[in-house]
Amino acid sequence: MNKPILSKQAFWDVDMDKIDYEKNARYVIEKVVDRGSFDDLISLRKFYGDSKIKKEIVKANWIGEKEIYFCCAIFNLEPKNFKCYIKKQLDPKRWVY
Repeated sequence: MNKPILSKQAFWDVDMDKIDYEKNARYVIEKVVDRGSFDDLISLRKFYGDSKIKKEIVKANWIGEKEIYFCCAIFNLEPKNFKCYIKKQLDPKRWVY
């Protein structure tokens, strides 16, 4: 299987030639959604398909809040579907008094 064509924007800290795109799908999806370009996201959707992205992105350890809402709009999800959103809600340091 070929690999997706992605910019170094989200992968500035790794050697992209050494990434196993199947084994590390969640890592790749998380990086592209959080730090990649719009073209990277399009390439990712062509490579993995929406169902795999949707399945993996909700398990992400961390993505930004605006990225969560973007994924909600694209993949018909709710913030409560995201592991990282729930974790963030449970973090008392994030509570505003």
